[in-house]
Amino acid sequence: MNKQIDYKGSIINYNIDGSSAKTVVLLHGFLEDLSMWSEFTKLYGSSYKIISIDLPGFGKSGIISDNHSMQLMAEVVNNILVGENVVSCFMVGHSMGGYVALAFADLFPKKLKGLVLFHSQASADDCHAKKNRDRTIGIVNNNHSKYISSFIPLLFAEENLAKFNNEIKNLIKSSLQTNDEGIIAALRGMRDRFDYTELLGKLEIPVLFIIGKRDSRIPLEKINQQILLPKISETLILEHVGHMGFIEAKDITYASVSSFIDRYNNYNNQ
Repeated sequence: MNKQIDYKGSIINYNIDGSSAKTVVLLHGFLEDLSMWSEFTKLYGSSYKIISIDLPGFGKSGIISDNHSMQLMAEVVNNILVGENVVSCFMVGHSMGGYVALAFADLFPKKLKGLVLFHSQASADDCHAKKNRDRTIGIVNNNHSKYISSFIPLLFAEENLAKFNNEIKNLIKSSLQTNDEGIIAALRGMRDRFDYTELLGKLEIPVLFIIGKRDSRIPLEKINQQILLPKISETLILEHVGHMGFIEAKDITYASVSSFIDRYNNYNNQ
């Protein structure tokens, strides 16, 4: 079921599938939208109540600000959950969606039963990364179509480029529908995001890390120390996968997410 809410004068679009007592919130990454979760929804829509959200500036959701901070996006997510009377949930965030999920965990910790960081991590941008974000903003302002067409293939492991050529073309086509303002607002939000590595050690909920060994955006060595921080931590490391495990290794990643949810659904009640 497709639904929308008004948040500070902007439309926020989301889907609800299933009616289980187990609620799973799915947050897409940069240059993506809720459609990235369609396969997961088809597989597990009968097992969970799945809420997939177009984050501000992406998909069918409007722009709220010129800087979509991770906290602002987390507030949007919470507004949807309040409207849907969701008291607690599992949250799965891909890349930027993981940053939003961490901000949500910081702001609304009692609402989370578990967290999946899907090709995502908790540290903030360093000075070099911040400069790269600013440089990217300039590139997007100049020619966002060229930027998207060159950026998307870099998210895949090199050995997977030919295999997933059609998927890459579809991602580029979909991403090109995102306007400059939405892209830039997200880039600013990621550039300015807080460091949540300390938060990982304080979380009382289980955390699943899904990592691609060929991920050029978030290298394995960058996350190695983080996976040791949560009190309950699980890690799936994928050998021939870049940043797009939901495409490059769909079966194992989705099965791992589902298994994680089922194992820890009653954890907080024990």
